[in-house]
Amino acid sequence: MNTENLIRNHQIKPLSHSPFAHMDHKKASHEAVALADKAARAFSNWSTVNPEEKRKLLLNAAANIRKHSAELKKIAAEEVGSADNFLDMNIDIAVEFLQEAASLTTQINSDLLPNSSAHSLSLAVRQPVGVCLGIPPWNVPILLSVRAIALPLACGNTVILKASELCPKTHQRVIEIIKDSGFPENVINIITNRPDEAGDVVESLISHPAVRHINFTGSTRVGRLIAELSAKHLKRCILELSGKAPFIVLDDANLDKAVEAACYGAFMNQGQLCISTERVILQDPIADEFTQLFVAKAKTLTSGLNHDASHKLGALIDTKSGKRLQAIIDDAVEKGASVLCGGTVNGCYLDATVIDNVTPSMRIYYEECFGPLVHIVRCCSDDDALSIANDTEFGLAAAVFSQDTYRAMNIAKRIESGICHINSTTVADDARAPFGGMKSSGHGRFGGSHSINEFTESRWITIANDDCPPPQI
Repeated sequence: MNTENLIRNHQIKPLSHSPFAHMDHKKASHEAVALADKAARAFSNWSTVNPEEKRKLLLNAAANIRKHSAELKKIAAEEVGSADNFLDMNIDIAVEFLQEAASLTTQINSDLLPNSSAHSLSLAVRQPVGVCLGIPPWNVPILLSVRAIALPLACGNTVILKASELCPKTHQRVIEIIKDSGFPENVINIITNRPDEAGDVVESLISHPAVRHINFTGSTRVGRLIAELSAKHLKRCILELSGKAPFIVLDDANLDKAVEAACYGAFMNQGQLCISTERVILQDPIADEFTQLFVAKAKTLTSGLNHDASHKLGALIDTKSGKRLQAIIDDAVEKGASVLCGGTVNGCYLDATVIDNVTPSMRIYYEECFGPLVHIVRCCSDDDALSIANDTEFGLAAAVFSQDTYRAMNIAKRIESGICHINSTTVADDARAPFGGMKSSGHGRFGGSHSINEFTESRWITIANDDCPPPQI
């Protein structure tokens, strides 16, 4: 866990470096257990609340998030340095997730199964799992904290949100706003902790008998630990993890549109997204022209304070991230790569950076950068582009640009990613869509009716009529 922004148990604003209050948990593990106990007691009543009431509360929550959007954006900007346009998107999609969850409260259905006996009924019944633990990251602080709890609540579960150590105030305020929308006591819970307490808190919660499901969004390294701990206790989990999104541009693509989409995907939120475009794969006939247009656009994307309108990019999360990105850039240059724009980190700031002449021997080729840093790879055919796109351990998001939809679809179906966009950016989310990854980018899906199965248990219940003959031994 990152400790750089924590001094004397205060959270530090990344831009001003001035502290604001951070909750002090001297006995974090004991508090985690007590919180799970409270959530378990609340579950017995919340799980029986009718769909109409749950829908009303979730719609209230959506309206209240919108009402408090200016406050939430201010807090999030102070904690993680996100630019205003990105925080607007946070609010918009967070509201959509709550509205979609509200609509799904009446879509949790049971099925009447075919039955060989004329004297009984056979049912497949969906029921809430119990207490759900959500562990969102810092990089999309408003949206992902909402996503972690919205559908679990709609499905009749109680929830615990373990706040990120890097944006505890944002997560705390999101939860307060949703709780104040009329939810019963202890249905929605939150715990914050110091970085050195995180492991104990998470282990205490996952091992608690009442906690039956975990959703985690973050790095693959930590996701493996969450998966291991969940498996140890035989609990299901959704893991949405690291990415290395490819952006394929075929030789018949509309280059102007492709350039705009690639810049958005690579540099939105300073590239600090698991779905950020990290690899631009260009077919030879259009490679030089695309690169020229792409670099010209990227050069206009400089970083600076969020309130300074002359800068499109905000701050990195901390100087540690900046040092890691500079090391990746320096490694590529030492091994023969060319920096076409950007390339120099200044504390928490890095202008949009494009690297060319990249080879598999460089860190940038395989490693998730998680910054405003993208590299170009050239290819000679559709199959070559596909091979390069799949040459990664990750498989979260991808994009393909072509004016031949069938051709693009043929590639999209073979890309090893949970998400692929044709003629659009890799950075996209939709509350109705199945959002999640493959390979080392995790498993399970957030979004819409696709995730009802994630947050409910399927049970088989039979009903024998009075005239049903008893089984004979």
